[in-house]
Amino acid sequence: MRILRRFHRQSSLCLLLALIAGLTGTGCVHLSPPVERTNGIPYGMRGERTLYLDVIRPEHPNGLGVLVLVSSGWKSRQPGKFPTWPMAPVLRRGYTAFVIYHVSQPQATVMEIAEDMHRAARFVRHNAHAYGVDPQHLGVAGGSAGGHLSLLLATRGAPGPVDAADPVDRESSAVQAVAIFYPVTDFLNLGKSTENVGRGRPPKTFAKAFGPQATNLAVWKVVGRETSPIYYITTNLPPTLIYHGDADTLVPLEQSERFQSAARALGCTIEVRVHRGGKHGWLTMPRDVRRFGDWFDQYLRGEGQ
Repeated sequence: MRILRRFHRQSSLCLLLALIAGLTGTGCVHLSPPVERTNGIPYGMRGERTLYLDVIRPEHPNGLGVLVLVSSGWKSRQPGKFPTWPMAPVLRRGYTAFVIYHVSQPQATVMEIAEDMHRAARFVRHNAHAYGVDPQHLGVAGGSAGGHLSLLLATRGAPGPVDAADPVDRESSAVQAVAIFYPVTDFLNLGKSTENVGRGRPPKTFAKAFGPQATNLAVWKVVGRETSPIYYITTNLPPTLIYHGDADTLVPLEQSERFQSAARALGCTIEVRVHRGGKHGWLTMPRDVRRFGDWFDQYLRGEGQ
């Protein structure tokens, strides 16, 4: 039980699934489909640090790709450290996974991390044909901070400047389908979150992640809005699937519900599926990842539309 309590404080999908494997005694070899994996491909720079992604290509690719944003509390991993099997249900359907890593906060701010996710999407799109995927149909997946970053791509993804020196930066960072777990969507209204210290301040545990001026309320009003996907919903929002537990105290369900209401008011395709009794992670999440595959089949492959 102590292990489970410790786990529920984690916000990473991959850590959750790793615990599930340990509890069930199920090995990664059994869970993972045959794949060809290339780790540590540079996609950009953050200061003097190189940014990396892994490419996981299934045995029978379907020509479509999904970005997997590895971020827990806006902290990431080293290339090659994300296991294959958490995305096994999606890989089995033929999707090529692009596992995206970033510089962890506070070495990089959330704003910088978001910029780097746009860079990653542009890099994948620019090199899509080399990886055997359609550049016009990219999905994105993640959990918690990874879900938040996914929504920033979904709401703010756009073509880069046409005069950018690097041709990668001219590409669009837009995605065409989203499937995520429990994202924060509005930092200016944290509601019942245990991170809410009131008076419109940044989340208490993560204030440093937003830069040294984040506790300045005038600065925070700007930064908090800039990093909140809910303020950037348009009719171009790609089809979005969100799983969220109704017992989540770190990122309360209302974060997803309010995002859904705002998106539906604009006629967007969005679905929030509530896991009853679910906290910030639950043991049956692999079943939900299978539903991610259904969602990508429908909105990237066009099945059932």
